[in-house]
Amino acid sequence: MVVRGDHTVADSYISVVPRGTEFVVFSIDGSFAASVSIMGSDPKVRAGAVDVVRYWQDLGYLIVYVTGRPDMQKQRVVAWLSQHNFPHGIVSFCDGLVHDPLRHKANFLKCLISEANMRIFAAYGSTKDISVYSSLGLPSSHIYIVGRPTKKMLQQCQFIPDGYASHLSQLEYNQRSRPAKSASTRMVLRKGSFGLGAAGGDFLRKRNHIFRTISQKKSAGAGAASPNPTGRTERTLSQCEMERERVTGPATQRSMSIAAGCWGRTGSGKEGSGGLLGPK
Repeated sequence: MVVRGDHTVADSYISVVPRGTEFVVFSIDGSFAASVSIMGSDPKVRAGAVDVVRYWQDLGYLIVYVTGRPDMQKQRVVAWLSQHNFPHGIVSFCDGLVHDPLRHKANFLKCLISEANMRIFAAYGSTKDISVYSSLGLPSSHIYIVGRPTKKMLQQCQFIPDGYASHLSQLEYNQRSRPAKSASTRMVLRKGSFGLGAAGGDFLRKRNHIFRTISQKKSAGAGAASPNPTGRTERTLSQCEMERERVTGPATQRSMSIAAGCWGRTGSGKEGSGGLLGPK
């Protein structure tokens, strides 16, 4: 979507899913980042995190990413997910700066359950997210927290003290997971990664939208008349269109939005001034 006045751009994917679709939730800040980024640099990813997300996707679950970050940071965060080959999924951001990001996460997930008739099966995050997942009625055996176990929260979740590689082995051999239940309507979802193409990493450094305008006025010093006598804009190209002309391969994929009464803002034409994936 392009705004006619200032040509700012907002883009998203709409996912239409059948009733009873099961999903697995991952808190981006609490589950994946192994380092804290304050100045906008690329934080490290926890070893094995991508494999665990892909494991759940292969079982047929819809992947849902949640974060307490404002939607103005969408392109930076989605580019980070793409750069590290995270499987495609729904991404939820806060509507601007909020004082209680945990409440936003809870309200968004409750909306998926009540309005879209979806069912949560498992959830990953930090200790701050335990209260959010528990409020959804998710049993403690399906709440996975990365880090050292604490006595106070030992009965509220399943800790992952030895990393995702060990956790993935437990999922595969201890039968803690099962394939997603098939709904009455066939659900077709894109499997694979976000895939922003060869230039996807550029979004971590800059985001420029290029607009090409041909008018009847002569440019300064050009001396040649424009072929458009009406003075109207003949063509407007966004960056992703430019990439499709230059790069061969899969089409650009960024993020998804749910269209079942849960209209969270997932895109914005402006970058946030804050760093990428800092503590929230």
